[in-house]
Amino acid sequence: MRSIMLVLIALMSASVAGQQFRAGYVDPEPILRAAEKAIGADNLKCLTVSGTGYAGMVGQQHLAEKNVDWPRGEPLADYTRTMNWAAGTMKEEFTRKPGVNPASWKYGIGWVDGTPVQQNPRQIFMVNGTHAWHLDGPGSAPVAAHPDIAAIWQVEMWLNPPGFLKAARLPGANPVAIWRWELGEMGRDGPTTVPEKVTVVSIQLLGKYRVDATINKENMLQRIHTWVADPVLGDMNYEHEFTNASYVDAGNGVRFPTGWHSHHGWDDNYNMQTISAGHNGFGGTFKDVKANVCTDPVAVPDSVRQATFPVRVDTQKLANGVFLLGGSSHNSVAVELRDYVTVIEAPLNEERSLAVIEEITRLIPNKPIRFLVNTHQHFDHIGGLRTYLHIGATIITQVKNYDFYNHDVLNYTPRTVRPDMVSLWPPTELTEGYNIETVRENYVLTDGTRILNIYYVQPLQHADGMLMAYLPAEKLVFEADLFDTHVPPPASPTAANRSFFNEVRALKLDVAQVVPIHGKPVPWSEFLKAMGTPKGN
Repeated sequence: MRSIMLVLIALMSASVAGQQFRAGYVDPEPILRAAEKAIGADNLKCLTVSGTGYAGMVGQQHLAEKNVDWPRGEPLADYTRTMNWAAGTMKEEFTRKPGVNPASWKYGIGWVDGTPVQQNPRQIFMVNGTHAWHLDGPGSAPVAAHPDIAAIWQVEMWLNPPGFLKAARLPGANPVAIWRWELGEMGRDGPTTVPEKVTVVSIQLLGKYRVDATINKENMLQRIHTWVADPVLGDMNYEHEFTNASYVDAGNGVRFPTGWHSHHGWDDNYNMQTISAGHNGFGGTFKDVKANVCTDPVAVPDSVRQATFPVRVDTQKLANGVFLLGGSSHNSVAVELRDYVTVIEAPLNEERSLAVIEEITRLIPNKPIRFLVNTHQHFDHIGGLRTYLHIGATIITQVKNYDFYNHDVLNYTPRTVRPDMVSLWPPTELTEGYNIETVRENYVLTDGTRILNIYYVQPLQHADGMLMAYLPAEKLVFEADLFDTHVPPPASPTAANRSFFNEVRALKLDVAQVVPIHGKPVPWSEFLKAMGTPKGN
């Protein structure tokens, strides 16, 4: 009788356990245990990897559409990363050519930070808990990362096989598992790899991010994926991929992948779902792997702990009804016409744009911002497009940017990681109204008295679809990335400098002052001096 009761209890327990998972779902616990055993995660407290890598310039594509990759930044030489999951810290160091990137830029993420251009080859990035900072050269003053950037760097610490498995054991992770067939990439003649059945385990990380790992039949993690907030794309795909062949024995039963391939944005070469298909954001080969060689966890400097990030808008009057809105790494310009206001450039993000809009309404009350002139499609210059659209402005941009903006940026797609105004309070005009006005060669805004000319700048390798603006009465020309004054002038003219110079000369513009999006306004003579033509053009 006792044996019959035990059988009944066992059957009932199995039935109850089986009812915990809906169709398509499986128990994550044995999957996590098998993966932990396969890579030795239980024996691992910290890990250091070294090698060489690359970082893509996310959002800095030449074309607004039909890209298959982000442009490659300078190579990351002598790369070393130490992840100490027990202490919740991470330190990364690498050597990179200076003078090209913002010092805060690492995996293509960081343009929003507005930090100065990199001055030293050796770059150091650190994370401790919710704090993150970087050093532009050993011994330099630590610069705190903006909270939006610090959050991504913190996620990065867990976006690797042992990190994910350890995060799955944290309170609140709530693992969930499903199964699916991994068909592999498709070629012209069919799949390029043999289909295999895999399990996907999803966890909650840091109370904000949903992270999932694809685990194959050998119990190895081959893809770790999440979404991070991006002002342009919203919930941006962010993932690392590994192959079984790249896993190496790091000692003490620990296995870790040495080959990394990371996507920022969807791997959409054929533009099936997105117009802009840039994706390869980070990668490298890190063959030197050391397990449990834990250095002292990096302490948070007081300056980082106490850092604040106020949004400052400094106003400079350039002419009657013309105002430069500065105070950041990127400027905007407000031009008053009789019945409305036109703004040139909506950079960085919603927070910055809202502060600029509030200042404009103070300077020019009771007039709507009717137009937003967009110079080009680089992400650091369009993070506020949705903000201006939300308040009723029509975006003026070069025609080559139209499909990208209309499909990928100005849409009703929910933004779950960090909602913005358009996603929270979607205007009906987003699909029914007049959102974008395109420019092919030139465009004119006028109220019968003031004239604002808008011109297409070409050829230009920096970015196709570039516009500049010109006020003939005031002799002011407004441009982005064609001549920056926040850094010393180049030793010799750049290709962008020459295109700008040739465009002004071809249009026979009478320019007194250059008003850049990056830096302070300067006399035209200063630009001519940089061009090597101090006596004029």
